[in-house]
Order: sequence, then C-alpha cells, then structure tokens
Amino acid sequence: MTASEAITSTVVTKPTRRQQYVSDYSDLSKRIRAAGLLGRRRIFYAVRAVTLASLLGACVAAFLALGDTWWQLAVAAAFGLLLTQVAYLGHDAAHRQIFASGKRNELTALLLGNIVVGLSHGWWMSKHSRHHANPNKVDVDPDVQASALVFTSDVATERRARRSFSGWWVQRQGTLFFPLLLLAGLNMHVNGLRTVFGRGRVKYRAVEIPLLLARLTLYPVALFWFLSPAVAGAFLAVQVAVFGFSMGATFAPNHKGMPMIPRDMSVDYLRRQVLTSRNTRGGWFIDVAMGGLNYQIEHHLFPNMPRPNLRKAQAIVREFCAERDVPYAEAGLFESWGIVVRYLNQVGTRDTDPFDCPPAAQLRSPI
Repeated sequence: MTASEAITSTVVTKPTRRQQYVSDYSDLSKRIRAAGLLGRRRIFYAVRAVTLASLLGACVAAFLALGDTWWQLAVAAAFGLLLTQVAYLGHDAAHRQIFASGKRNELTALLLGNIVVGLSHGWWMSKHSRHHANPNKVDVDPDVQASALVFTSDVATERRARRSFSGWWVQRQGTLFFPLLLLAGLNMHVNGLRTVFGRGRVKYRAVEIPLLLARLTLYPVALFWFLSPAVAGAFLAVQVAVFGFSMGATFAPNHKGMPMIPRDMSVDYLRRQVLTSRNTRGGWFIDVAMGGLNYQIEHHLFPNMPRPNLRKAQAIVREFCAERDVPYAEAGLFESWGIVVRYLNQVGTRDTDPFDCPPAAQLRSPI
C-alpha cells in the first residue's frame, strides 16, 4: 500500500472504524511511554551545549589567530555548520525537549535563536508550529506555500503559462533547488526581521527586536573591523550560504516528495504525521549532521521527545505502523535528495503531481 492509498483508506463512515483510527495514536503513545522515551535527557543536552560552546570558541580563536587572510573562509564554513547545530539545539528547546519547565525551554530557544543564530524565535515558532499541525497540507502548511518553489501542479501550470522568468524557473526548480539553498540563510534572516517588525502577533517582540538587531549588526561590523572589506564580505557570504544550505538540505528530505493533502481533507493525527514524513537512514554521523531530524516520523509523532530517544522510538513506531498497515517511508540521504529533485522537476513540468493524493472528493473523512 502506498502512502496516498493509505490516506484514501482513511475515508470511513462507520463509527467503529473512526474510533479505531482515533485510538491508534493513543495505543502507540502507551507503548512509547512504557518504554520511558519521553523522559528528559539533561546530560545529553548539557554535553551537547558545552561541546558547541567549545567549538564556537575554537572558531573565534582561529579567526583572531589567522588575521586578514583568505584562509578565513574555512573558518566561515565551519562557523556556518556550527550555527546549524546551534539552531538544532534551539529547535529542541522550542519543542520542550530539554527542560521540564516550558519557560526554560522557551527562554533557551529565544536566546539561542536571536543572539547566536540570528533568527527570530517568534518567526520560527509561528511557521514551525503550523507545519507540525498540518504537514504538507495545501494552503495550510507554510513549508509548502508557493514562493520560489511550487509544490502543486496547478500553481506550476499557471506560472508556465506566463512565459516569463517564473515559467522558465518552475520547469527547472528541482535542478536549481540545491543552488537555491545557498540563499536560504539570507532568506531566513530577512523573514525573521519582517516578522518582528511586522503587524502580526509576536509574543516577545520587545525583547526580540533589540537582540536580533544587535546580532545582525554587530557581527558583520566585527568582521569588517578585523578583516579587509573583500575578505570580510566573502566570510559573511560563505558563512550564511553554508548555514542556509545545511539547514535546507536537512529539512527538505523530511517531507518534500511525500503526499500533499488537500486543504479540505481530514486525516487522523497518526496517519497525517506518518504518511507525509520520510526518515533518513544512516548511522551516528547522520544523527549528528541532521540534528536528529533524520527520525522525522518519530519527531512529528512525539515533538517533545528528546533527540537521543528518537532512534530508540523508531523500532516501536515502525513495528506499530506495520501492524496497522500504515506505510513507513525511509530512504538514504542521497536517495532522498534525488526524490526531492525529481519531485520538484515533475511538479514544474507536468499537469499531474507524481506524489499527489487522489482527488479531494475521494479523500473526505469524518475523523
């Protein structure tokens, strides 16, 4: 059974079937709790925080020792990768994985995001919370809203009809996806600023604005103070590009190329999270490089589960999905990147999405 067929199978009219779907997640949660996988992992996060702080300190020391040289670009790349790891730590805090106290998690996420990474916590929380609630749902999940990339064939058809640059771009969007990620970091910084200075609700706007402005101003000033303009500009460009690429290359395999859910369709929580998510296979290196998000299915099912417990939860979740005949998607990193590229190219060049769900009329569920 494919993921799309599994979504179709959620169309039920009998109360007993509806109750079964509602209870499925409850049954899975009991198994996870019985295994003790929702407990805090303070030592893991303490070691991770100390390690990242030490590595960032080493980068600063290398920066000061090297002086005005093009070797600084290696430091810039390392700094971009480390900021990605800090962003993962902030992501864990935002999901309340680190502390038992919600306020401590929120404060940690806010400080790491605004001061260290340079991203607005308010912007991230608004966007990411909506994504978790409705992954891959058309017009609801902000991660699949049409912008530089489009994820549904109707929007792609409209853009191709314009016979302009946007039409040329959409037909090649998959091929251009990874080069585009080099600008993802800049885009995230800009979106964060737009959010804190916009009219929408931002819980800690008065705190975020000065922190974010200080981070995004003092950092480049320091670069141009210690380095020549050319080296400083290149350092900033490389760091932001590496950060954006590594973030985008981590998040893209998790949902792109999985079924899109029509806006007016209802799917139970377990299937909504599992059928739209894809895990990435690999050992400890992938675990570290992707910040635990390679266990995307488990993370979406239990967002507050500490990162090191996701690997242990995988066996339980996979077994449960097999019992309930729910497809469980998993691929290697390069394989998943290939799926994303092919999916985006196919959406941009064809009238029917290759991974689209069946017609909305066939998918309506009373759940």
